[in-house]
Amino acid sequence: MNQRFQSFAEFYPYYLNEHSNPVCRNLHYIGSTLVLILLAYSLITAQYRLLFLLPVVGYGFAWVGHFFFEKNKPATFKYPLYSFMGDWVMLKDFVMKQLAK
Repeated sequence: MNQRFQSFAEFYPYYLNEHSNPVCRNLHYIGSTLVLILLAYSLITAQYRLLFLLPVVGYGFAWVGHFFFEKNKPATFKYPLYSFMGDWVMLKDFVMKQLAK
């Protein structure tokens, strides 16, 4: 099924549905948090060569979640911008306790 989304608000429920497995979601949270830590560390210590690891860390954890636990293809392949936004909104919603268990 090839859906077309007119807005991020329309896409986000689909995104959450594609991340219904708790292990997959937790791996996303871990990867996104490590990305923030690595970004801060790289900038604070001026070790800019470490920045190339950001997508490896972020997508690495997320893709393990999708391929081994969720058993679906990451939405990144079809909706790269909305998926990137979805990662951060889902992490924010998790931290703010706005996601149903």
